[in-house]
Amino acid sequence: TQLCGFNRWQFLHDCLKDIDDQFRAEGGMLYCFEGDPTEVLRKQFLEWNVDVLCFEQDPEPIWQERDNKVKELCKEMGVQCIEQVSHTLWNPLTVISENGGSPPLTYSLFIEVVQRIGSPPKPLKTPNPAKWKCIPKTEEADRSYKLKPLQYFACQEMAGQEKKRWTGGETRALDLYEMRLKYEHEGFKSDIVMINQFNPKLLDPPLSLSPYLRFGALSIRKFYWGIQEIYEEVKCTSAQNHVTAQLIWREYFYTMSVNNTYFDKMEKNPICLRINWYQDEEKLKAWTDGETGYPWIDACMKQLRMEGWIHQVARHAVACFLTRGDLWISWEEGLQVFYKYLLDADYSVCSGNWMWVSSSAFEKFLQCPSCFCPVNYGRRMDPQGHFVKKYIPALAKMPLKYLFNPWTAPPEFLLTADHPRRRGAEFAWLDPVPDVKCEASDNCKKAEMYYHK
Repeated sequence: TQLCGFNRWQFLHDCLKDIDDQFRAEGGMLYCFEGDPTEVLRKQFLEWNVDVLCFEQDPEPIWQERDNKVKELCKEMGVQCIEQVSHTLWNPLTVISENGGSPPLTYSLFIEVVQRIGSPPKPLKTPNPAKWKCIPKTEEADRSYKLKPLQYFACQEMAGQEKKRWTGGETRALDLYEMRLKYEHEGFKSDIVMINQFNPKLLDPPLSLSPYLRFGALSIRKFYWGIQEIYEEVKCTSAQNHVTAQLIWREYFYTMSVNNTYFDKMEKNPICLRINWYQDEEKLKAWTDGETGYPWIDACMKQLRMEGWIHQVARHAVACFLTRGDLWISWEEGLQVFYKYLLDADYSVCSGNWMWVSSSAFEKFLQCPSCFCPVNYGRRMDPQGHFVKKYIPALAKMPLKYLFNPWTAPPEFLLTADHPRRRGAEFAWLDPVPDVKCEASDNCKKAEMYYHK
């Protein structure tokens, strides 16, 4: 509960309950166990006379020890172990092998490698529930192995503040999937690719599928091929890589994290720059709580804590602000906050994005030439100020002219607002290339040599 906030627990619980509901409709149930996986499986192998175990590959290195122990148990007990790959488009180990035994260091190289491998497999047909062979549900099983209520797992630190905008589970995922295909269809007709990024609608009902992909409630291959087919239908030609670029970046980060147990850290991480980040608990807390004094940044962080999700443009803004844009605080600190609150946060993709936005890795030229201005970028993304005013009600009456930099407003407006920094932003906006960057100049030079050797 220290790592996972209430919204993430709630979403995961929804996903499990949706599976349970589908099984119960066919006379079975979702069996839930608690304890060390090898000990639980050892007991159930004997009790149920199991001869085959199937599970999905988890390529992230932090789970490999667990999975390897399960494989060893299967070998010891004579149980056939079938490991399938479906959480990613391609098998990351195949990509690494095709690249000569190491992950492709750049996104462009990754594209070259997967093009040699070929298109990812298409999804299998949806199974017919009538043909499922469920273990009959008994009263004893229902008492001992049924899914426990949400309160058993989740902390209540945000009780009364959460606003549930997301419902987890495959059923909801498939509904959103159909809506998303219609949305993309309209975008392709207007020659717009990745329309959710081209025209971010910050206050519309959530349409993102990333939380469902993260928890396995939606097949990544189903999504990928759905987009491909819609594009071909509209354009009468095969889709290029940029059409599904967001999904390919996801693959890239998964592949880069394989065998790298320090992928979510700066130290000992072979692909990450060593930067002399500041340590400032007060400013870190202000950023986490949405009380920096910059309304655009604060509104984004408050939405994250209340709802468990923020749009990609908001993620870029708050990550840049914390790291190389303003506070010069390590991306690792921001990653821990996202781990706790962000519905779709995972080890590979979330870590990779934080390294990228902080210019710690994945750039061809690591020179940090530009940053997201927390004032002007907010104005561009939220031109009418509706998003800021929704999540910072204290500024509801602030004129739009001063909304994104309220410290410039005349006294009569400041006195009616109740913003934590209403009498002036505490953290001064730095130039695009802050002075503190010189402390990391040697690391930047070393990184450029590393990426071009």
